Amino acid sequence: MPLNRRKFLKKSAVTGAGVALTGAAVAPSAQAAEAKGGGKRPKRYAFTVLGTTDLHGNVFNWDYFTDKEFDDKAHNDVGLAKISTLVNQVRKEKGRRNTLLIDAGDTIQGTQLSYYYAKVDPITAKGGPVHPMAQAMNAIGYDAAALGNHEFNYGIPVLRKFEEQCRFPLLGANALDAKTLRPAFPPYSMHRLRTPFGRDVKVAVLGLTNPGIAIWDKANVQGKMTFPGLEEQAAKWVPKLRSMGADVVIVSAHSGSSGTSSYGDQLPYIENAAGLVAEQVPGIDAILVGHAHTEIPEYFVTNKETGKQVVLSEPLKWGQRLTLFDFELVWERGCWKVEKVGAQVLNSNTVEEDPKITRLLVDEHEKVVAYVNQVIGTNAAEMTSVEAPYKDVAIIDLINHIQADTVRQALAGTEYGALPVLSQAAAFSRSAVIPAGEVTIRDVAGLYVFENTLEARLMTGAQLKAYLEYSANYFVQTPVGAGVDPAKLTNANGTPDYNYDVVSGLTYEIDIAKPAGSRVANVRFEGAPLDDAKQFVFAVNNYRANGGGNFPHVAASPLLWSNSDEIRNTMIAWVKAKGSIDPAEFAAVDWRLTREGTPVF
Repeated sequence: MPLNRRKFLKKSAVTGAGVALTGAAVAPSAQAAEAKGGGKRPKRYAFTVLGTTDLHGNVFNWDYFTDKEFDDKAHNDVGLAKISTLVNQVRKEKGRRNTLLIDAGDTIQGTQLSYYYAKVDPITAKGGPVHPMAQAMNAIGYDAAALGNHEFNYGIPVLRKFEEQCRFPLLGANALDAKTLRPAFPPYSMHRLRTPFGRDVKVAVLGLTNPGIAIWDKANVQGKMTFPGLEEQAAKWVPKLRSMGADVVIVSAHSGSSGTSSYGDQLPYIENAAGLVAEQVPGIDAILVGHAHTEIPEYFVTNKETGKQVVLSEPLKWGQRLTLFDFELVWERGCWKVEKVGAQVLNSNTVEEDPKITRLLVDEHEKVVAYVNQVIGTNAAEMTSVEAPYKDVAIIDLINHIQADTVRQALAGTEYGALPVLSQAAAFSRSAVIPAGEVTIRDVAGLYVFENTLEARLMTGAQLKAYLEYSANYFVQTPVGAGVDPAKLTNANGTPDYNYDVVSGLTYEIDIAKPAGSRVANVRFEGAPLDDAKQFVFAVNNYRANGGGNFPHVAASPLLWSNSDEIRNTMIAWVKAKGSIDPAEFAAVDWRLTREGTPVF
């Protein structure tokens, strides 16, 4: 069925023109009553901007990796079906035409539902399906969405098809065509809200995405798009939006608030720059924050130039929260002024799923459930990742075993085919399980939840020692004799689990009593001390190889081979081909935590 697409004004993917959307607003009864009260009282108008971010392919409150309803320790719920119910409640309270609904990116990657319609039954195929996220967001009535970095994981053609299927603009003021340096997507959208006074409120939404795309999805965007800094582009566009008559300027930024970066000095731009945008760029009223997967109900930043307070809010990922920015405007000297703005978040676990959304996508959901429950092999003994952050466990060894085996076969017969192959892996989940007995697609997919691909890089022994030393920063320094609580031992300085790599093919110790930078000891290859000059083939995911996490040497090391298929698919294919998994064939304790040579566990 063809989409009833809204006709955008001024939309162009290559000229950088924005999207103009006109919404005739009906004011709430309280505002209408005030309008009849005479001219002595100042004219006031209130409206609400609702926001989501980091939806990551979640429509239903369902975990495709466990094949049951989503749940966590806090009993959060997920998905657009829940968000839709909250949105309906707010619209009923505020008046449908006194609300806008926006998103801050990372929409089409993250669940098996989104993967299925990018790879298994792709939306790019001739006569292909409409992406479930487009269907749901169209039905809910989104007004605009910023691009996230994960929008680029499946390549630009999938993203463009998704954009075509959406009845709202995908915004990215700092996603530029690499040749023309003009915006490759609409930078902004403009929305009119009608007030009882005959004076419309013009609300501009500026979309900003993450400069790290140039590193994380280098294979998909190099030579095609470039991603300058958020502050730089906000400083360019916000004055333009004000000169176009915007009464209110909202930024939807796929960028955390903290001013930090996971890719170090590889780019001159800050990854988590939303707070810096608020501080450095005058003329912004509110920022919907994304990317960091944290919950910030309301956070104020003072703009250095104007002294004005800018409100930021980040709703929790996957549709667990909905942000509400409540604006109060007053008519002064011939224009609308923002008198007050605040933010809060609503919890999606307080409502039921909207049956309109679940009915719309039940067929797609059932197809994906059937797909992920296909049996692809057997397993001799259960493996879990519960202890993976601080112990060498078989389930992580399996990832490294498959990666090394794949690279070894790929390089066989080449000039590098005789070199030893090492491999890196991280615990993406602490709850992954591959059960004994039958193994399904979802069992394997749940172990590797990201769309990373596999590469082979040429590294030396000295470089690998530095790599291990950097990875060991993950642990909290714990003196000899002090108690060791596994729950407090990891994630030092906020390092996420996915930025702690273990390396197979070597044996080594990590002394957690020593300070960061001097922890790795007794590094050996085939029983002998590791030779600094010896060359190795390093099987590594593209995120790490392109600089994600800022690990030393790997991004600059020679590329020997790469594969465009996801590591998750490589693992599924490997299990299918073998027919069985036996941990006894690959599991070994190659690394351990120590204090003065004594194992911690």
